[in-house]
Amino acid sequence: MGDEALLELDGLEVTLGGRPVLRGLTGRLDGRVVGLLGPNGAGKTTLLATLLGFYRPSAGTARLLGLDVRERGAEIRARLGYMPETDAFVAGLSAVRFVRRMAELSGLPARAALERAHEVLFWVGLGEARYRSLDTYSLGMKQLAKLAQAIVHGPQVLLLDEPTNGLDPSARQRMLRLIREIAASGVRVVVSSHLLRDVEAVSDQVIVLREGRVATIADLAAEASSDRRFLELETRGGDAAAFLADLAGLGCEVAELANRRAKIVLPEGVESRRLWALAEERGLQLRRLTVARNSLEHLFLKAMEETRAGL
Repeated sequence: MGDEALLELDGLEVTLGGRPVLRGLTGRLDGRVVGLLGPNGAGKTTLLATLLGFYRPSAGTARLLGLDVRERGAEIRARLGYMPETDAFVAGLSAVRFVRRMAELSGLPARAALERAHEVLFWVGLGEARYRSLDTYSLGMKQLAKLAQAIVHGPQVLLLDEPTNGLDPSARQRMLRLIREIAASGVRVVVSSHLLRDVEAVSDQVIVLREGRVATIADLAAEASSDRRFLELETRGGDAAAFLADLAGLGCEVAELANRRAKIVLPEGVESRRLWALAEERGLQLRRLTVARNSLEHLFLKAMEETRAGL
């Protein structure tokens, strides 16, 4: 199993209530941590639910660790841990009783389930609060309890749906650190989020969805080690659209932002001074021209534009 791709999508389509939600998803993802990125309503949660067997494909299929979701759903679920976006607690239970119960439902004997419940609650940082009712937990603590129940049975693959949703900066960094530690232990992870920074912080490969379609699949490790030069610029006056078209004509990848800003990738052989010359020719000012902090935002925006144009 170790040599299998984490996730393979083969023309996957899912229709709910007569409406297509996932539209011909195709791609192979074999990263250690795969980020599932896209705006709200892009189909991220539907894809996770399909991998879990909640929805049956209307066409095509998906394979997790080489197992087809159409034919081997029970085997897939036996290997999975799942952290849902919404709370799914049993009212009145303490954290340790809840996590133990989830471990038993996953097949662990009662004694082993209790031992593992204590272990994982200490590991996520809830050891001192493990006997408290989940009803008294803060949002950040509830997120950690959901993570604990997802890993208590020792899954091979972990599906996380918006794990940092609603967390303050400190709690968010803690959650991201735990995800990295889980991946370092050998567990394969799929992180679904609409937050670019969180996906970039933990993922080595990303699949971006837009309106139920694959907008792009990117290898972040390869992007980080490439010689691609990412720049962000801001213009004033003149014809900004014509200027961006000129940049595309030079071979630049261009992702337009709001307020006359854009992110670009300079091709080999094109120097930044060429941009100043083009701006002067178009009668506009370059008010800012800086090295962009990361490539994922550019890849995401570029994918959104290209997918929008193809709709």
